Amino acid sequence: MDTCSVTSKGQVTIPKSVRQRLGIRQGSKVEFTLVGDHVEVRVRSTPVAVPESGFGMLKSRRKAVPVDFDPAALAKP
Repeated sequence: MDTCSVTSKGQVTIPKSVRQRLGIRQGSKVEFTLVGDHVEVRVRSTPVAVPESGFGMLKSRRKAVPVDFDPAALAKP
């Protein structure tokens, strides 16, 4: 069993092994329930996985450039 200290603000750090086993990560929502003389913690929601790359995250309002577009053609007089 892991133990941890409570900070002056009432915060605790959930041990890494517990976070990994329950899938708790930044943005997760947890619920605390007082049961007799102890507290139960339940994971209520976990955010969607963070993508490995940023590809496709930004959307543009402009039309896509045609595949056969030649930028060198713009420099010709």
